[in-house]
Amino acid sequence: MKKYIILFIMVVTFAMNVNAQVAKVYDEKIDPMVQIDNALNVAKQSDKYVVAQVGGNWCPWCLRFADFIKKDTAIAKVINDNFVYIHVNYDPRNKAVSPERMLRRLGSPQRFGFPVLVVLDTDGKVIHIQDSGFLEEGKGYNQEKVLRFFSSWTPKAVAGTSESTK
Repeated sequence: MKKYIILFIMVVTFAMNVNAQVAKVYDEKIDPMVQIDNALNVAKQSDKYVVAQVGGNWCPWCLRFADFIKKDTAIAKVINDNFVYIHVNYDPRNKAVSPERMLRRLGSPQRFGFPVLVVLDTDGKVIHIQDSGFLEEGKGYNQEKVLRFFSSWTPKAVAGTSESTK
């Protein structure tokens, strides 16, 4: 059963990546609370953390970040090995999915602007909120800073272990 769930998530992730080429990475129809719950279920089964990139298709920097991490192979590897990565759509006008409730659940990350990255442990506890502005460089993102952010918040890094200590 676990294999089928992981395969399903991989197919969904692939579909989202294909969709990113059309410049839309946020699913505006899914309830973000359900999306977060589903990601947490996968994270628990795979001993990964969840990274929620909160923003929307209306945000050029959100789309730019999504494209950047997909195209950089070193960053993509760290993400794929350690995280369940989701794009959580924020639409303050969509009261059907309670954006205020979603933001409270994620530790009110909107105070940093968009995109904002929220790292959740396997229990759904917010362990870090990253202002993406600190990862920018010029009209894009700095590979070294982005890689350092993701590497610093892997489950092994947070637990204080590394491959070399095993």
